[in-house]
Amino acid sequence: MDMVKNHFEDEAKEFDSLILKLIPYYNEMITSLILNIPFNTSENIKVLDLGCGTGNVSKIIKERFPQSKITCIDLAEKMIEMARTKLAHYDNIEYKVGNFSNLHFSNDYHVVVSSLAIHHLKTDEEKKHLFSKIFNALGKGGVFYNADTVLGSNDYLSKVNVEKWKNYMLKSVPLDEIEEKWLPTHYEEDFPASLMDQLDWLREIGFKDVDVVWKYYQGAVYGGVK
Repeated sequence: MDMVKNHFEDEAKEFDSLILKLIPYYNEMITSLILNIPFNTSENIKVLDLGCGTGNVSKIIKERFPQSKITCIDLAEKMIEMARTKLAHYDNIEYKVGNFSNLHFSNDYHVVVSSLAIHHLKTDEEKKHLFSKIFNALGKGGVFYNADTVLGSNDYLSKVNVEKWKNYMLKSVPLDEIEEKWLPTHYEEDFPASLMDQLDWLREIGFKDVDVVWKYYQGAVYGGVK
């Protein structure tokens, strides 16, 4: 994960503008994640944000659930610094720098969310282990939703996904930058798993009502209820 950490340390300041150029319909994806949190907006829910980045997801959660208490975790210190600045006007937020795969979580969260982070885990076993940790961190009736990059169910579908991603980036990113920077970075640092496999893993772990609540080719929002 050192390569990933260094990458995000370097790009923290421009992350918010970059992500809109690189991730198809990012705002729509994140909005879907938040809208599917099934609690009353006045409740004092406890939220764990894994791979919080600059705090985009936590900010929208705070706007929708102002009484929420959020724990933000990220591998990159500079991302946490950006999140602190973005979320400075909100209370009941704590910040932790570290690899969420190695951190201990309490077991009383109402909501666990993650966005564009879990695909950095190299193996399926690491992802399954994290999903189990998330399940154990949730109280009964708690929910987990992940907004992330996924593979198609076969090579052809995954190829189509990458082509659609490239076409999206071409709207605002030069072709040479895509081919010389972003695609190589993707193949070096990203290890997405099949969406269908991940849904199976969630069910096997014990999640119920597992569903895909948003999808655009290789981007998906999915999760379930404990």
